[in-house]
Amino acid sequence: MANAIEEQDLLNTISECIENNDCKKIDQLLKDLHPAEIAHVIETLSGKEREKIWQRVPTEYEGEILVNLNETVRSHFIKTMEPSALLAATESLETDDLADILSEIPPAVSQELLLSMEQQDRDRLKSVLSYADDTAGGLMDLNTIIIRADTSLEVVQRYLRFKGELPEGTDTLYVVDRENKYLGLLPLTTLVTNDPNLLVADTMDAGVEAINANSSVRDVVNIFEHRDLITAPVIDNDNKLLGRITIDDVVDEIRDEAEHSVMSMAGLNEEDDMFAPALVSTKRRTIWLGVNLLTALLASIVISQFEATIEKLVALAILMPIVASMGGIAGSQTLTLVIRGMALGRIGKSNARRLMQKELLVGVFNGLIWAVIIAVVAGVWFNSLQISYIIGSAIIINLFVAALAGASIPLILDRMGIDPALAGTVILTTVTDVIGFMAFLGLATLVIL
Repeated sequence: MANAIEEQDLLNTISECIENNDCKKIDQLLKDLHPAEIAHVIETLSGKEREKIWQRVPTEYEGEILVNLNETVRSHFIKTMEPSALLAATESLETDDLADILSEIPPAVSQELLLSMEQQDRDRLKSVLSYADDTAGGLMDLNTIIIRADTSLEVVQRYLRFKGELPEGTDTLYVVDRENKYLGLLPLTTLVTNDPNLLVADTMDAGVEAINANSSVRDVVNIFEHRDLITAPVIDNDNKLLGRITIDDVVDEIRDEAEHSVMSMAGLNEEDDMFAPALVSTKRRTIWLGVNLLTALLASIVISQFEATIEKLVALAILMPIVASMGGIAGSQTLTLVIRGMALGRIGKSNARRLMQKELLVGVFNGLIWAVIIAVVAGVWFNSLQISYIIGSAIIINLFVAALAGASIPLILDRMGIDPALAGTVILTTVTDVIGFMAFLGLATLVIL
């Protein structure tokens, strides 16, 4: 909470400085911030304020700030920057960071950037770009320290002192053979606490498996979670060491996945600019609202088929939302549980049926409990046993269907290659509304007419 207050104070201070045109204070504030923090500040400001802050950003920070901005805001600055300034900002970036934004850089600038790089760095960049963004290869950092197994610890220590500095986040050295094939790893703690005369082969840990570059990011996150890793080596199909993945990259992926799940359920993109012009935001959201309108029309069409029944008993119109709402909430609980389980790699072919059976039982039990409660309330409210019977039966049916839909929709969408977080909620709402109305009004038609 304290951090949130400090952050808000910072934003208020910067906004005041911009309003008062206090450039000196802005410069001082920016110098005290990390590039990632400056990127966050820029994203929270409106268009004109962003431009003023960007003009005051230290030149040496520009590249890192671009990497940390969301795609929409970054694209705006890249388009407005002079080619020479963009080249200067990006040429000092780490290879993995450069790979993340290279496709957004104008071709002329990216070509000049590639030509200015040494052949080794250019080859490393091509290596990263050859893998998809959602794989370990697309996530890896190529800046690693490699050593040979037949080297003594004393030689390794001298080598590190000669280098003068280690790649950021280094806690482990990677052991390879003469063909660059991964053999194991040597933690820095092992290096500094053992007899310098020992060989790397005698002290290295050969039992730590490397991550294949083609592994999905979801698998990488699960590996780091289960093994409590800080860094992990990445290899190709021939067991050759390519690079490493660090915990900070994994944390970023976890955060992005969480944002994606939350935003997708509302039909939004986590990269959307919060302070984009109103017309731009309207355009992005209109499509999703249109999809929801179609589902609402479908539910209305179902209701219209029972117009005569509703006219005979007004109580039905009053109670209808209860049936649909209960089904929607129950289905959302199951849907959220399944999507989370899939994201964590805990749900697959081996246990999907067992989970389905469990959720159906939960749906039946909850249906029975709430059917009795709602039936009693409705019966007393309208002094009618018929109403009690109708709404109680409809609740049982809809909660059962909600459990079935909530558990099966994400699995079906995943097999079809569709993001369950994006489409699951809309489909589930449609199913629970339509089935709820049909069950409630259909039973009412049979009993009353």
